[in-house]
Amino acid sequence: MTKAIKLLTALPPPQRERLMALAREVSFPEDTRIFEAGGTADRFWVIRSGAVTLDQQVNELHRITVASLGAGDMLGWSWLFPPYQWDFGAQAFSPVRAYEFEAAAVLRLCDEDPRLGLTLVRNVAEILAHRLEMTRGQLLEQYALHRRGAL
Repeated sequence: MTKAIKLLTALPPPQRERLMALAREVSFPEDTRIFEAGGTADRFWVIRSGAVTLDQQVNELHRITVASLGAGDMLGWSWLFPPYQWDFGAQAFSPVRAYEFEAAAVLRLCDEDPRLGLTLVRNVAEILAHRLEMTRGQLLEQYALHRRGAL
């Protein structure tokens, strides 16, 4: 299993400083819905402290947790890809402090500095690949548990 990529520490210092110039500090109380699947994805966050769960609505009464994120993790990647809508929902599992980045401003910065843009997209791709690998492992584990119970 690969190690989780932390966006801010993965960027070289000059690029990190340029990105951080766009950051705004925000906080979310415990149990706050940060975004809902299908909503407009126009920002992302890097969690400073606390925990966030990503979830998927299964039916009108039930959500399942698909990932848990903590300090240093990036929350939200849908701002990079059309149709710019959240694929999952997110909720503060505990009080959360984070850096918030407006997608339009970050995309302008990436256009101005293509090296930063490429580095940022590569790091986001690594983060997504890691999360996909983690999800795959969880699904295989659930499948194995289900199969054992069915025997």
